[in-house]
Amino acid sequence: MAHAVEREPTIPRYTVERYLGLLHDGVLSPNDRVELLEGVIVAEPPSDPPHAAGVSLAASALTAAVGQRAAVRVQQPLLVGRLSLPEPDVAVVPGHLRDYSTHHPTSALLVIEVADSSLVQDRLTKAAIYAAGGIPEYWIVNLRTRAVEIFRAPDPEAARYGQTITAPAGTCLELAALPGVTVLVDDLLPAVAA
Repeated sequence: MAHAVEREPTIPRYTVERYLGLLHDGVLSPNDRVELLEGVIVAEPPSDPPHAAGVSLAASALTAAVGQRAAVRVQQPLLVGRLSLPEPDVAVVPGHLRDYSTHHPTSALLVIEVADSSLVQDRLTKAAIYAAGGIPEYWIVNLRTRAVEIFRAPDPEAARYGQTITAPAGTCLELAALPGVTVLVDDLLPAVAA
């Protein structure tokens, strides 16, 4: 007599190379709102007005602050290891935008996620990915608390950050990788709905 064997469903794991192949072959479209996180293709939540405003404000503030010292990319892929190709809301990367015409950047000076519904994923999964990739600084613009959560001192082996600070509205932030470059927390936060 045969017995049914119960098994947990397995989630397929993809390398960045295989994931990019799915895009190249048309299985995934560039218009699909997905990213590769630790080998798993994850749907990105739709961008509501506060999130969209936060992304635009962060990109504008960082572009003005860094000037020609670095490039600012908005919701574009960042190659972090073999199994992750996240699309951070904002990334400050070395060099100039044209430097990435033929390949995705493999490092960043600063990565920013604007978070409301994605807060848990941004604090856990994405923080681990960025720390493992050696990204020196990661900010979460927390729309719920109207503050910026700052992660510094990455430990790539442990995939975690050694320092976490919360900066409330009214605080001036200095980028660790670009001394002298500052941004006001208020410049990253969208207006509060009346």
